[in-house]
Amino acid sequence: SLAFYRDRLGFEITFQGPADDVFFGIVRRGRASIMLKDVGVDPLPNCKREPGARWDAYLDVPDPDALAAEFAARNVEFSEPLKDTDDGLRGFELKDADGYVLFFGRPR
Repeated sequence: SLAFYRDRLGFEITFQGPADDVFFGIVRRGRASIMLKDVGVDPLPNCKREPGARWDAYLDVPDPDALAAEFAARNVEFSEPLKDTDDGLRGFELKDADGYVLFFGRPR
């Protein structure tokens, strides 16, 4: 997971440990930080794709258009393309290496 966020999405790994068996890490990009933990079981991504619970994480970004272009250049696959949503947002969705759904966007 740490490698996906670093290599595909351009996050910086600011912490990982313990050194002998890494199971926890923090990644950061701009003002956004995400804590990741390997708990030794299969991940449980958001399986309810309903209007009120579409994402596992929302990341507020100032320019979703530019970020979508950057991610496309890195060959990141989008689960929902860049668009204006019915609930007043502009952004896009992708799934991380464990299947968690992330929305990168901002209010219109």
